[in-house]
Parts: sequence; C-alpha cells; structure tokens
Amino acid sequence: MIEEIILATGNKHKVEEIKEILKDLSIKVTPMISFPQYPSTEEDGKTLEENAIKKASEASKFFGKWTLADDSGLEVDYLDGAPGVYSARYAGEKCLYEDNNNKLLKVLDGVPLEKRTAKFRTVIAISSPDGKINLAEGKIFGIIALQSVGSNGFGYDPVFYVPEYDKTFAELSTDIKNSISHRAIALQKAKEIIKSL
Repeated sequence: MIEEIILATGNKHKVEEIKEILKDLSIKVTPMISFPQYPSTEEDGKTLEENAIKKASEASKFFGKWTLADDSGLEVDYLDGAPGVYSARYAGEKCLYEDNNNKLLKVLDGVPLEKRTAKFRTVIAISSPDGKINLAEGKIFGIIALQSVGSNGFGYDPVFYVPEYDKTFAELSTDIKNSISHRAIALQKAKEIIKSL
C-alpha cells in the first residue's frame, strides 16, 4: 500500500475536496502547495486526459513519489462541448470564477433550459515514481441555470443545476456534493486503484 501521495494541484478548493474524499485511506495526502519551489505545469493538452497525465507524471518525476492529478471541465452540449479543457480560463488567463460564470451565462443568453444540457467531467491520473499511469474518470449530467445561485463550492458550481436535487451545485451541502460530483465519482474509482497498488 502507498504511504504518501502528492496532490499535483495548486487549487486549494480541489485539495480540500480530494482530502475529504480520501480521508478514510491510511495514507498521507500532501498537497503540492506545500512545495512552493515546484514549477507549475503548463496545461497545454488538448484533452482533460492529456493534462491530468502531464501534471501527474511531471510531479512524480520531480518528487520521486506517487502523485495524483486531476483535470476537470464543464462541457456544454449547445456549445459543442465548450468550455471543456479551457474551463478554468474560459474568460481569459487569471480570470475569476465569477468571470467564467458571467461569460457562460452571457453566451447562453436566450437559450431555453432544454437546450442548456451539460456535463461536468473529471479525469484523475495517478502516477508511480517510475512513471506508470492509472486513470479514473467521473461525470455528472445537469443543466446550465439561467443565473448564478448559491454560495457553496467553487468554479461553475453556482450555474450547474442538478435536476434530481432541484438545486445548483453551489446550493448543495458539501456532503451531498462530495457524494455525487464528477470529482467524487472519479476519486472513488481512484481510491480503489490506490488500495490495489
């Protein structure tokens, strides 16, 4: 069993979510933000898979340890899967979550709810110190709301409406979100992979 895994992300919200979901494993989870000397990975992949693999493999080579990286994206059907791999920087480099949400709502202005279907997708890459990669994927389907609602979560959570709960991700409790989200589904699969290593 692995004793420690490095989380190859600088996003503190993701770190909290991942640590919460992996907390029942007897494994030390070390966020990469503990190592300010680590150079950030350029996410220039064309797919979520490429970015997750690149982040995990570069970090495992640098640290000589097991690493876990994810890449997540919001894929809107009406926009042919955009923003997808560009979700974090949809409104431009160094933009705020709110900027991305506002741009998305503006682009979809006037589009009826039945055409605003979307999915959140997460791909997790787990890299061994010698570069072997295991992948896990999670997705959840929803609808882009007509306006931002709710204050929990981060990213596109205030505009991602989940019909089964009649709420956006940002209105759900952390416990519920961490049991149904795309990242939660991918992490449950990743957890099984970690147990088997």
